[in-house]
Amino acid sequence: MRCTNNAIRSKVSNLTASALLGAGMATGFVSGAFAHDTQAPKEPVGLEELADMFGVDFDAIPIKTQKIKDGLHVLFGFGGNIAVSSGEDGILIVDDQFPQLMPKIKDALKEIASDKVDIVVNTHGHFDHAEGNLTLGKEDTQIVSHKNAREMQRTGTLINLAGIGVIYDQQAYPAHALPDVTYEKSMSFYFNGEEVSLLHYGAAHTDGDTVVIFRGQNAVHMGDVFHNAAYPFVDASNGGEIDGVIATCENVLAQIDDDTVVIPGHGPVADKARFARYVEILKITRDRIAALVDEGKSMEEIMAAAPTAEFDKEIGGDESGVRGYIDRVYTNLTSE
Repeated sequence: MRCTNNAIRSKVSNLTASALLGAGMATGFVSGAFAHDTQAPKEPVGLEELADMFGVDFDAIPIKTQKIKDGLHVLFGFGGNIAVSSGEDGILIVDDQFPQLMPKIKDALKEIASDKVDIVVNTHGHFDHAEGNLTLGKEDTQIVSHKNAREMQRTGTLINLAGIGVIYDQQAYPAHALPDVTYEKSMSFYFNGEEVSLLHYGAAHTDGDTVVIFRGQNAVHMGDVFHNAAYPFVDASNGGEIDGVIATCENVLAQIDDDTVVIPGHGPVADKARFARYVEILKITRDRIAALVDEGKSMEEIMAAAPTAEFDKEIGGDESGVRGYIDRVYTNLTSE
């Protein structure tokens, strides 16, 4: 390599992991709305508590594989979608879910080519996309991320799980699980016969998002900037900005074509048309929420106005996910 820069228990069985993972926040457990950061609970919870709260059984969760093209696959489990590049240089993955799922992830990788992961790119610092670092970092896997994502992992952070009244306490990662390589605006790998571009367009889902473009395969992994099963989670408590989500998406739209495969952070693989429609809906709903904020409307009044209603079925998710989106966008816009 040359560097140039679901099965869940019955309590949640009717919700896919992807819907749970992005609507209210970027983890695999909740969606929804909570009135405001200031009303969130005072006692944060950890992963074990959160899993117990929602009846998540990691042992029962399967890893499913979708072949995109020769040398490019996507793994679906419980956490962020994992893109897999395989070829003569080895295995590069984008995001790595949870240590509890790593044996199954490794089994799936072995069926593709090899269970040895040479490089993992974290699209951002949230644990449902990067907790697998705790395993891979002990195996000589090179971990790569934006510098702000590494900082989130290094220090730990609190994430407002809007809607269920829970604050998630993302613990600081040990040194072996932290990214070895970081960048600020862009960098590239030349791996498995193609250029793999890592791009950061500023604060979006968080302040440390990475878009990964597989130039030869004509595919892009958007991380949680693109959620294809619900409205996105704008992590306003950790630098997320709705305007940045839209700007990042528009930057990517400008450099892909109708044949590009668009891999979301959660939900099914999409095409450019679906991705463009998602961005259009975000712009319309952002403008509506902003207009209500400018009128001095409260969170409750904006919720009652239902500014997203005509798009809710099209976007996907459930009512709590809709409220979670409004909550986080409101929090972002009123904190500026």
